[in-house]
Amino acid sequence: MPKISVEIPQELLDDLDAHVGEDGKFVNRSEAVRASVRKTLDLLDEIDARHDRLESDE
Repeated sequence: MPKISVEIPQELLDDLDAHVGEDGKFVNRSEAVRASVRKTLDLLDEIDARHDRLESDE
């Protein structure tokens, strides 16, 4: 899996960390970021579909 580097404001990182760990929803930061990216891409696909901007697989 490729690794990337991103800059995140401390406030967002603090919020993210509140959801990571034994008592959180995610095992680690990477899992949290991947889930967020997936959700964002799904939302963008829904928006594109509503505006007939999705490319067909044909």
